[in-house]
Amino acid sequence: MRRTHAFLATLVLATAPVLAQTPPDLQPLPAVPPPPPEMAPLDASLEPEVTIVRRDGETIEEHRVGGRLYMIRVTPAHGVPYILVDHQGDGNFARHSIGGPPISVPMWTIGTF
Repeated sequence: MRRTHAFLATLVLATAPVLAQTPPDLQPLPAVPPPPPEMAPLDASLEPEVTIVRRDGETIEEHRVGGRLYMIRVTPAHGVPYILVDHQGDGNFARHSIGGPPISVPMWTIGTF
């Protein structure tokens, strides 16, 4: 019992100088300057919109940017989920299996004739 009291007394004496310290002269932080004008807020029409439809145990997610449907993710009740992607914006969707090899072929328009 005496050892416990002696230990606690030593602990209090050892921590007393730390607790008694006052911080040096503290100054408030300066106000945060406003952002530069070239950092305008993002256009809400560029943000993707996701519509989720659930029916008969399956889930269909439609992804749109600027009102244009570019991707559909289908999660059936039974089976493997898959994604339909419109790469060229012409309404033709290509199927991609989730969990398959991550292949994304670049399809840039270099020139038209």
